Amino acid sequence: MIDLYYWGTPNGHKITIALEEMGLEYKIYPINILDNDQFQPDFLRISPNNKIPAIVDQNGPHGQPISIFESGAILQYLGRKTGMFYPTDEQARVEVEQWLMWQMGGFGPMLGQNHHFGRFAPEKIPYAIDRYVTESKRLYKVLNTQLIGQKFVAGEYSIADMAILPWALRHEWQSIDLHDYPYVQDYIERLTARPAVQKALSLSIV
Repeated sequence: MIDLYYWGTPNGHKITIALEEMGLEYKIYPINILDNDQFQPDFLRISPNNKIPAIVDQNGPHGQPISIFESGAILQYLGRKTGMFYPTDEQARVEVEQWLMWQMGGFGPMLGQNHHFGRFAPEKIPYAIDRYVTESKRLYKVLNTQLIGQKFVAGEYSIADMAILPWALRHEWQSIDLHDYPYVQDYIERLTARPAVQKALSLSIV
């Protein structure tokens, strides 16, 4: 059993998608980030950076429980644990890892800032909005180019796709017109047609 500390954000969806795709048994423990649950001492012992998601695998290495925070680290752990969606061949693994890190270092944080300044900031700052919309468009162009001639970012379906999809699903929040990125549009449709992805996204807690 895996305990998932979760809220229905793109980063939270990454892990429900992985758990469903991998067929792992899990239980959701909602962390209401709107009520600052992420700052509670019990949660901070699992996730010291006070961010969701986090997991506790009750059957971790050597049969002992292990707690893991940071969505990318969780995806890598689950991929190693199950041997699914995370290749063991070094060349193939590097391909997955570089696109996972691309999401973790750019496609997530930059789109998150886009959301903040465009939708939630109490003061609309044109410079900030323009900066993050422009960077979002650049990142979508990178993704669109990568998908030319292949269905998934690293060739085969992987944890990198599971990380990217939930952020791309918020494209309307990001002032992104998917008609400008047709390969991304097809990618989203392809991934959201998967039964495990549909189930994972239906579990939204917001």
